[in-house]
Amino acid sequence: MDDEALPDPPLVGVRITQIDVGDAPEAWAAAGFAMQDSTCWLGHTAVTLVGSDGPRRILSWELAGIDADGLDDSEDGTALDGLPTRAVTKGGAPPAGVVHPNGAQLIDHVVILSPDHDRTVAAFEAVGLPPRRTRSTDIYGGPMLQTFFRAGPTIIELVAPPTPLGDGPCGFFGLALTVADLDHTVEGLGEHLGRVKDAVQPGRRITTLRHKALGMSVAIAFMDPEPPREG
Repeated sequence: MDDEALPDPPLVGVRITQIDVGDAPEAWAAAGFAMQDSTCWLGHTAVTLVGSDGPRRILSWELAGIDADGLDDSEDGTALDGLPTRAVTKGGAPPAGVVHPNGAQLIDHVVILSPDHDRTVAAFEAVGLPPRRTRSTDIYGGPMLQTFFRAGPTIIELVAPPTPLGDGPCGFFGLALTVADLDHTVEGLGEHLGRVKDAVQPGRRITTLRHKALGMSVAIAFMDPEPPREG
């Protein structure tokens, strides 16, 4: 869930306004997230927790600023290469003064898995999300391609094999969150976090949450803020 620096996000364009998760709000609260009923605001993205009695993990998302004509019809609504997706004109606004005890500030990136890199890139391009960069990596245990898209302040990281491995749909994998002070996050969550290591991005560190022990189904990583730019 690491990535290199990308250009500053545009003030307008595609944004992730909501992410729906099959977890209980209490589980996220135990991980240090401040809850407004069943919603956890991360920047201007509302993470809505629909409970753990049904399907788990990330279930769907809501995107503002996309070309809805590029979405596919599915039995349950519309989809972006298999990712359940709702197109909206704008999202909601977070309540004032949201402070997460774990220090989370915003979603740095969302990780998407696909069996077919070129097919998924074409689907993203069709809704107005052109790729910014692609690189080869083995950080996921084998040769893979990482392709990055920009959705406002958030990076969408597509992970896919170099050659297609079938015609299955895309799937959501996890979230990497920027925190105000990673040392504070580590102190607060303690044994619930993995080892802190250097991120690929220069000047940043990253650690992963042992989410299953807290009853969460979504892979979560915490990262240092981006360092100030020189000049």
